[in-house]
Amino acid sequence: MAVKVLAISASPRKDGNSDVLCEQFLKGASEVGNEVEKISLRQMNITPCIACYGCSKSHKCVKEDDMHNILQKLIGADVIVLATPVYFYSMDAQMKTMIDRCLPRYQEIRDKDFYYIVTAAEPQHSAADETISGLRGYLRCLPGATKKGIIYGTGTWDKGDVYRHPSFEKAYEMGKTVGV
Repeated sequence: MAVKVLAISASPRKDGNSDVLCEQFLKGASEVGNEVEKISLRQMNITPCIACYGCSKSHKCVKEDDMHNILQKLIGADVIVLATPVYFYSMDAQMKTMIDRCLPRYQEIRDKDFYYIVTAAEPQHSAADETISGLRGYLRCLPGATKKGIIYGTGTWDKGDVYRHPSFEKAYEMGKTVGV
C-alpha cells in the first residue's frame, strides 16, 4: 500500500551528506510506489519559538513564516524522515528550530512512522548519540509515533564523502521497505 513519505532535510548545504542520504531514501521509497516529498529547511523561513504561548488556545503560531505549511505536511504524512548533520554532538539548529515550532499542533502529528538520518565527521555511531536522543525526545511528544529505522552516515566530514559510504546504499534500501 502506497504511503505519503515526507522528508525533512536540515542540511544547511545543498547536496550535503545528510541531504544526499535523504534523497537516496526517497528514491527507494518512490521506486516501490510511495508518494514522496522533501522539505529543505535551508530554503525555508522559520524563526525560533519565543515561548509566548499565543498558540495554546488557537493552535496557530503568532509568527507568519513557512512553519505553518510544514506543520500541515507533517500532519498529512504517513511516514516522516528527519535528516540532520551532527553539529557539536547534537542536531543542527535548523532541525531543532523546526521541532520547537511544532508546538501549536504537535498532538496532531500522530500515528506516524519515523526514520532518522544522521551524518557526522566521527566514524563511530556513538558520535550521533545525543542527536538520536534529541530526536527520540521529539517523538516522545507525538502521539503514536514509532521510530522505524536509523541511517548512520558517520565518518563523513567533507561534502560528498557519503557517496563512498555504506549508508548511501543503506538509505536507498531502507527507503524501499516503506509501505511494503
